[in-house]
Amino acid sequence: MTLVAKINIKMKRYGNLFEKLCSYENLELAFERAKKGKNFKPYVMEFESNLKSNLLQLRQDLLFHSYSPEPLKTFIIREPKTRKISKSAFRDRIVHHALINIIEPIFDKTFIYDSYANRKGKGTLKAIERFDYFKRKIYKNGFVLKADIRHYFDEVDHDILMNIINKRIKDNKIKWLIKKILQNHHSKILGKGMPLGNLTSQFFANVYLNELDYYAKHKLKANFYIRYVDDFIILHKNKYALECFIKDINNFLKKELQLELHPEKCKILRFGNGVQFLGFRIFYYHKLLRKTNIRKMKKELEDFKLNYDLKNIDYDSVYEYFQGWFAYANNANTYNFLRKIAGIMQIYFLAEVSAIEVNRLLNYI
Repeated sequence: MTLVAKINIKMKRYGNLFEKLCSYENLELAFERAKKGKNFKPYVMEFESNLKSNLLQLRQDLLFHSYSPEPLKTFIIREPKTRKISKSAFRDRIVHHALINIIEPIFDKTFIYDSYANRKGKGTLKAIERFDYFKRKIYKNGFVLKADIRHYFDEVDHDILMNIINKRIKDNKIKWLIKKILQNHHSKILGKGMPLGNLTSQFFANVYLNELDYYAKHKLKANFYIRYVDDFIILHKNKYALECFIKDINNFLKKELQLELHPEKCKILRFGNGVQFLGFRIFYYHKLLRKTNIRKMKKELEDFKLNYDLKNIDYDSVYEYFQGWFAYANNANTYNFLRKIAGIMQIYFLAEVSAIEVNRLLNYI
């Protein structure tokens, strides 16, 4: 029995879910969510051109268990670090959304408050707000355990994940579909790993590490604990307590989830020296953007300029993107920096400026 199940011993198990998943209404909703932000992609337009027929065929494939996902397409990204991303076919993404529509409400109510990745009403900024709240509890002389899990997505064990899911889901057809999705990812070790980039992987990442969340919060009594995907932090006034947490958490991960902490990224930091977390350098009285984030933003600004000049994008698209970025960056002490960026954006997109002048302006930031 998993730790979550021990704590929630009367936890309800849900059945009769597959028909809801396969309903035309749910598949249509899944299509709308899968196409969001991609309306003019050729594969979306092709599927939508015969939408009802395509959704009915998908429904039939699911109901008769003849559904089989297409092979994943993989590519490498190198920002902010080198990672292999796997992309599902659009039809399979609709199935992923259809599944999450049904099972997310069941699992989300079991997640702890301080799990912030890939959840409605959560996200990076909410995690940073929570960090700010916690830091006032330990004061500036406290310590922070900052850690992540080594090769997390590659090491998730399918059998363990299915056992966790089984504690909440008794519908065998739903479990059949989940296994189909998991097995579509071909990793070095059979029965392990999830592809980065899939909606289902993001969701199952929370399901799997919910076990760690409960262990940290309820067993270790780590009150000031925050997790974002496989990164987590614990704030505490006592450095020795955090050293004990490292040992206990690593033992729990190895024994219960067949995972381990990343030895080079598991550190105890004195809070007064600042802590890097979710793109910010957080100090007791202020926050700064990480330099890597600033470099990434500069590159994106140059890319937007190039595509704008080639008429691949319009100004509204540029504005919408940077409006979100400014809202994110505004959570740090970046007033002067954002004024410079706003000025450069105005020159980039509302006036004709030479490439030499553009580079000169960028160097001022």
